[in-house]
Amino acid sequence: MERILEMNVVVFNGSPRKEGVTYQCLNIVMDELKAAGVEVDYNWIGMDKLQGCNSCYQCLQNKNKRCAVKTDKMNDYIEKILEADGIILGSPTFFADTCTTIKALIERAGLVSKVNGDLLKHKVGAAVVAVRRAGATHVFSSINYFFLINEMFVVGSSYWNLGVNPNVMVPDAFKKDKEGIETFKNLGKNFAFLLQKLKS
Repeated sequence: MERILEMNVVVFNGSPRKEGVTYQCLNIVMDELKAAGVEVDYNWIGMDKLQGCNSCYQCLQNKNKRCAVKTDKMNDYIEKILEADGIILGSPTFFADTCTTIKALIERAGLVSKVNGDLLKHKVGAAVVAVRRAGATHVFSSINYFFLINEMFVVGSSYWNLGVNPNVMVPDAFKKDKEGIETFKNLGKNFAFLLQKLKS
């Protein structure tokens, strides 16, 4: 009897637009993951008031796999990250960098991971970036730096994981980016493939 693999991925959408271009890009990836039998936990955090790391290093003292700041939802998100096999971070391009919610997640989840013995080591990660015109490769790199310093496996695709939409006020215009759509489909397939190999 074939063993059923249990695979789960947590997805964070940092865009303040609930169903904007970032969501549409992520949705293509998530469809491929679900088709491969991967459980997906989608989280829209774009309007959450997540503060950045305040460098108190209380997490280093406590070593309890949690951030010492308890005034927002960050510890809920850190818990989801720790439970997942894979992590996908989606961000729009704001002045050639990530949005603030994704940056806060990177700062605080990253430090909690590092001071508790590299909690994210050997998990799978991928960045998904939405852009109007330029600056997206910097966002892509910023997210990937987070994965790489945590000794995670980073998934690639047939192009960098960027979705282009010249009209941010019309999210459906992204559907004209045929290469972007194909890139995200391949990303989802590659992500599922790697999870299957790691779990088998």
